[in-house]
Amino acid sequence: MRVGIVGAGLAGCECAMALARADVDVTLFEMKPTTFSPAHASEHLAELVCSNSFRSDDPLSAVGLLKLEMAEAGSLVMDAARRTAIPAGKALAVDRDLFSREITTRITAQPRIRLERREIQSLDDPALAGLDAVVLAAGPLASDALAADLARAIGQQSLYFYDAIAPIVDAASVDYDVAFFASRYEEGEGDYLNCPMDEAAYRRFVADLLAADKVQPREFEKELHFEGCLPIEAMAQRGEMTLAFGPLKPVGLTDPRTGRRPFAVIQLRPENAARTAYNMVGFQTKLTYPEQQRVFRTIPGLAHAEFLRLGSIHRNTFVDAPKTLSPTLELLARPGVFLAGQITGVEGYVESAACGLWLGLSLAARLHGRELPPPPPESALGALLRHLGADAKHFQPSNVNFGLSPELPGRNKKASRKALYAARARDAWTAWKDQYLD
Repeated sequence: MRVGIVGAGLAGCECAMALARADVDVTLFEMKPTTFSPAHASEHLAELVCSNSFRSDDPLSAVGLLKLEMAEAGSLVMDAARRTAIPAGKALAVDRDLFSREITTRITAQPRIRLERREIQSLDDPALAGLDAVVLAAGPLASDALAADLARAIGQQSLYFYDAIAPIVDAASVDYDVAFFASRYEEGEGDYLNCPMDEAAYRRFVADLLAADKVQPREFEKELHFEGCLPIEAMAQRGEMTLAFGPLKPVGLTDPRTGRRPFAVIQLRPENAARTAYNMVGFQTKLTYPEQQRVFRTIPGLAHAEFLRLGSIHRNTFVDAPKTLSPTLELLARPGVFLAGQITGVEGYVESAACGLWLGLSLAARLHGRELPPPPPESALGALLRHLGADAKHFQPSNVNFGLSPELPGRNKKASRKALYAARARDAWTAWKDQYLD
């Protein structure tokens, strides 16, 4: 049994490892370092090009539950993330370089995985001939040639949206007489670096943000954004106080120098274990590079900031999953070709990896002559897969959330709903796992 996987990102690596552990031989195709997308820079696998955070670890959150389910299903990504984690309050954040190196080491050490560094530009590439199955896990930044070939295969133009990357600041350039370490509500050990703003500074910042020059989309592309990852300036356009109630909200934080809550706060999250670099939380942006440096240096504490990476914007490609994919993530127009990761319409690191893990498990079962039913929709993974099959008129990518799950029975108080969703999800997942995975 032989499977070819195109793309060695989170989904591709997760899928490859699940198949290899089930005694399926895998050829994993990765175009780096011969070819790089506009957002990639490292030759290592599973490169994190946006945030270094896998989001909340709270077991009462949907993404926290998804992480638990993945770990119990043998997730490579979750294991590597735990091994390379750095402090980030209630979130699971990693040293992105160590994480990518860990994944690369684990993949190349697996005897049933052969890593072939070359670009696949077509589903009819001779390198894919004779395989028992092909998995397209090229991610949201699939090359233009491969994206065009996929569009031809499914008989429609690929859908797309824009995803913006937040800047990274050199820790040595931050003014620590202004910025202070703290986590909201004093949870954690001061894992975030906070830049406080009074009302006048906040209003000036919003005005500067709105007036700054932005990178314009190409003429033939309509500009669309994923709601969960809006550029900071796009949020500011919704109203002067939008940021103060969004990524710059000061709740749960007290400036130790004044003893009071600031009017607004910019939070910086550590990028690595040594805390030599910080990611500007929520500051994904499409401002031009000169404007980013000018506007972001008006933030208190960042007047002399040195940016190790400035924000950027790139196209993310995904298919209309309900119309193009079977429940097993197989292309309806090309039997034997499967899709995994963000290109299916799941959004986020964790969701992408979970999709790849699920496809690896289910495809391995199929190749061994049995069917693996999907997890129940009450579970986090089951709810995510359910979204891909939703009969939506205008399908859009989604993070995992309780809104994708079946409604709770009866009437429940708002304060107890998360706990009820979480308990139901754990029960449903455990029963399924004990029957099919153990």
